[in-house]
Amino acid sequence: MALKPTIYKFRIALTDMNRDYYDSFNLTIAQHPSENQERMMARVLAFCLNASADLQFTKGLSSIEEPDIWLKSLDDQIQMWIEVGEPDSDRIKKATRMAKQVQVYSFNTKSDVWWLQNQAKFAQLNASISRFDHQGIQAMTQMVARTLDLGVMLSGNTAYISSDDKQCEVNWETLQES
Repeated sequence: MALKPTIYKFRIALTDMNRDYYDSFNLTIAQHPSENQERMMARVLAFCLNASADLQFTKGLSSIEEPDIWLKSLDDQIQMWIEVGEPDSDRIKKATRMAKQVQVYSFNTKSDVWWLQNQAKFAQLNASISRFDHQGIQAMTQMVARTLDLGVMLSGNTAYISSDDKQCEVNWETLQES
């Protein structure tokens, strides 16, 4: 019998000072059985950085044909393809052919090595690549609960995140812009 995903409910009050965008979201997140909480929270942060009314989580790890998050137009064209983790350059090359905009968010301790090994390949692709501060992502995982209210404020290259009883900062750096 296959393991089932763990379901989380997030209510996010988003303040994006970089884009002058303010909104609130009720998100249902399915954590794949093979996904750790760091990756799940990195997906939530990637969603916040690109938030819009039509941005959607996909099947993620359950489907190799889809990104973690995408934005589709009314005629089903992929406007934005968002990957979280350290994807293979061939996957990102395919994504750049399918979507108008491609974003990659790396987040774990292997990010530096992954970037050094793939930097030349990614330089040829029309994709934006950013790296989240691993310690900040770890601090975000301390907030995880099955139902969670979060306040997220984005300013510069820092996300200020607060829950009822905890708060943290996650910084990111842009490695490549499209």
